[in-house]
Amino acid sequence: MDVRIGIVQSMKELDIELPDDADRDKVLADIETALGEEGRILWLTDRKGRQVGVPVGKIAYVELDPPATDRRVGFGIS
Repeated sequence: MDVRIGIVQSMKELDIELPDDADRDKVLADIETALGEEGRILWLTDRKGRQVGVPVGKIAYVELDPPATDRRVGFGIS
């Protein structure tokens, strides 16, 4: 699962690739909890075990990839 975090006053965004076994609901709950507390740091651990910390006061937005079952590959008929 990929998590993209937009940073206030920055054109760049952080793109963090979480392990395949990461629980999407738990990650989402952790993000919501962190964003609800001013002065907190949101910590995420990527696939390689590196920890990334972002002060919640600097977060503009957080985007999670949809679950794997929602991804569509190829051509489809609408």
